[in-house]
Amino acid sequence: MTTRRSFFAGAAALSLAPKLTWADAGSPNYLSAARLPDDTFRLFGLDRDVQPLFSIPLPARGHAAAAHPERAEAVAFARRPGTFALVLNCVSGELKATLKAPAERHFYGHGVFSRDGSRLFTTENAYQIGEGRIGIWAADDGYRRVGEFPSGGIGPHDVLRLPGTDILAVANGGIDTHPETGREKLNIPSMQPNLSYVTETGEQLDRMELPPEMHKSSIRHLALRHDGLVAFGCQWQGDLLDVPPLLGLHRIGMEPNLLAQAPEAHLKLNGYVGSVAFSNRGDQVAIAAPRGNQLVVFDAASGSHVRTLDETDVCGVASSKSGFVFTAGSGSSGQLSDPKRVARNRLAWDNHLVGIDGA
Repeated sequence: MTTRRSFFAGAAALSLAPKLTWADAGSPNYLSAARLPDDTFRLFGLDRDVQPLFSIPLPARGHAAAAHPERAEAVAFARRPGTFALVLNCVSGELKATLKAPAERHFYGHGVFSRDGSRLFTTENAYQIGEGRIGIWAADDGYRRVGEFPSGGIGPHDVLRLPGTDILAVANGGIDTHPETGREKLNIPSMQPNLSYVTETGEQLDRMELPPEMHKSSIRHLALRHDGLVAFGCQWQGDLLDVPPLLGLHRIGMEPNLLAQAPEAHLKLNGYVGSVAFSNRGDQVAIAAPRGNQLVVFDAASGSHVRTLDETDVCGVASSKSGFVFTAGSGSSGQLSDPKRVARNRLAWDNHLVGIDGA
């Protein structure tokens, strides 16, 4: 029988128990999902050279993950349009919670924590009415669903929090989907993508829309520089012989700055950016184009082309101390600055390489 004295003694011991940090998980620099040769799936913690430190089983193919800012805890999202996300203890591998999308909602594969880690924000689709939502989950209370607010558009995919603020940048891709039709795009002729800025309470601060002739350019993925500059990567839904720029830079209250290579090189991207990242110093920005098998780096100030890496099915890209690291569905991974140290294995890396704060 539990006595009053033993109850309070246990509570005191629990309050004094050390919280597991990312150091307890081996101090990983990145998270990424992958498919193994036996067609099972796992979430990996990776070091600065993109080598595995740990892996945790997933029930199906993953997409992106959100790393808790303090605890060794990650939220692994199903490939969109999915209806679940898993909260994983990255030290023990324990499943801490399962997030289930509310009725008539589905996830879009991305999420981000608040500054203190107490809340998680997820991109969602209210598919019966075709409107985007940002779901709010109480991360310090078992990831209980506590609310939602409009994303500022249709088809919110990526979401990031501007450094040192409570402002969320949301990539509203403009494409409507429905679980009953899988990944079918339901509104291409009328799509209207945008980049929205909203507070964590749902207040709309700014909305950037591309020129009307680019309305089929779905704003899909984001990267943030330390000073609040946002990089956005697009996926073109029109004629592949007439593809507009697929990378842009934006700051609240300003017009977007669109970046592209020379026309012949630009067309090799096949109209599709799978992920985007700033370099560690913020002087360069990179896009991964898995359908074009290329990783392309631009100078963030001038917009000029810096270099291109040809790599089959390359999609994951993140900053590193030497510039950029990457992962590919072909099994390749490594530092962009050191092609001699590229690892090639039988893991099919999924879309995203998520940096962990402090990496």
